[in-house]
Amino acid sequence: MRPGEIRLEEGRLETGWWGPEPEATPSIVLLHEGLGSLGLWRDFPARLAAATGRGVFAWSRFGYGQSDPVALPRPLDYLRREATELLPRVLDAARLRRFILFGHSDGASIAALHAGACADARLQGVVVVAPHVFTEPIGLAGVAAMQARYATGDLRTRLARHHRDPDIAFHGWAGAWLDPSFPASFDLLPEVRRIRLPVLAIQGEADEYGTPAQLHAIAREAPGPVELLLLPGVGHAPQAEVPEAVLAAVRRFTARLPAGE
Repeated sequence: MRPGEIRLEEGRLETGWWGPEPEATPSIVLLHEGLGSLGLWRDFPARLAAATGRGVFAWSRFGYGQSDPVALPRPLDYLRREATELLPRVLDAARLRRFILFGHSDGASIAALHAGACADARLQGVVVVAPHVFTEPIGLAGVAAMQARYATGDLRTRLARHHRDPDIAFHGWAGAWLDPSFPASFDLLPEVRRIRLPVLAIQGEADEYGTPAQLHAIAREAPGPVELLLLPGVGHAPQAEVPEAVLAAVRRFTARLPAGE
């Protein structure tokens, strides 16, 4: 990884880059999950760059990893703000020319929102892994279970290894998802209906935070080409549990996209 940083009006973001520079080839932009960070991608970005021949760019969003903190509570539309207000400025600051978005969990929601709501001519396609485009009881129950672990178990200690302030990282995420008003406010299908670019949607059939209904909704509602990959026996993080299957799918997906400007 080539470490770096981006400074925006709100503060500093830690960044990382793997593989070719954006001038050389289209890039892959990684958007981490609700408790993720730059470091928690582990070796996946390097393997993704090697598998696709594309450069890979990632960062920790505000409040995560070693990036600057945010004030709590997060607004209930924080994912929409990330997708439409912050992400465009990060992409500009990174000087990306052509790219796909690869988002996991909350990051997949951000990717779908950006693809549907922002007219970005640089964007070639979207990979969403364990996406959330509406709330489900299983997902909310999973967040509630994590909140109990954070209060009584070793989860805070584990998160402290990866986040400058684990309380901000955790409570910013859990506080929004468990707010009684969140389910009614979280509906990404209007944006999904405007995604005309190619989409690769990946989910484990044993995902503890969502059902295949998420993928089927994307396939049904998105007007562009959608490829689904459901992985038997796999949980919420396919890129960590079965990386070879995910890498192979993304390699096929990117091979069908234009290589130049």
